[in-house]
Amino acid sequence: MEKIKEGDIEMFAKVQIRGDITVKTGLHIGGSNAFAAIGAVDAPVVKDARSNLPMIPGSSLKGKLRSLLAKEYNKTLVQNPNEDDERLLRLFGCSKLRESRTGRLLIFDMILANEGELREAGLRSMTEVKFENTINRATAEANPRQIERVIRGSVFELDMTYEMTNEQEFLEDMETLGRGMRLLQYDYLGGNGSRGYGKIEFSNIDLELAVGDVDNELIEQGCQILNQEIQSSGRR
Repeated sequence: MEKIKEGDIEMFAKVQIRGDITVKTGLHIGGSNAFAAIGAVDAPVVKDARSNLPMIPGSSLKGKLRSLLAKEYNKTLVQNPNEDDERLLRLFGCSKLRESRTGRLLIFDMILANEGELREAGLRSMTEVKFENTINRATAEANPRQIERVIRGSVFELDMTYEMTNEQEFLEDMETLGRGMRLLQYDYLGGNGSRGYGKIEFSNIDLELAVGDVDNELIEQGCQILNQEIQSSGRR
């Protein structure tokens, strides 16, 4: 476990990053259909086993952020994530045999948070089924399919933890993370983005010291940098 050093004083800190992810267009992050009954949806979304509510796996958000940031920071096309820019390796880690390191950023699974609000609006289901169709160009044969999507207006509570090991790098890492979140708002999460799926928006982003002894001004500065980066460059 890494620690911060201030002179001869060692410190260890964890910062909680919370906020909201609002679904702006139908979102599809696939679940298993291995045991789907005849006539069932061809491509269901992943759901929480206890509540049967839609969820966003932390791994899906983390992977998308990393892939977008790789395009932003890597100077050349990198096939192996272990060769990413140092900023990415700090946040997301690497798995080199001799240099394995854990990323500083943890992203937890997120369950639908506004079920009550959606039901009050008259919705009976927290997902919708969209019918898609592809055409075989050689035979003109249609291939219809049913894709389940999380409905527009759904809100998921963002839940991340950042392990602080260096004050200056903390501010730089918040800038990097914010840039990735901004890029994602202009891209898509999940599948079928080229068909208009998966547009999301981040809001109400806040940082809170969970563990350790760090000046509140540093946390506030990191929060400001993160939000400025998310909201910069033409956000409406």
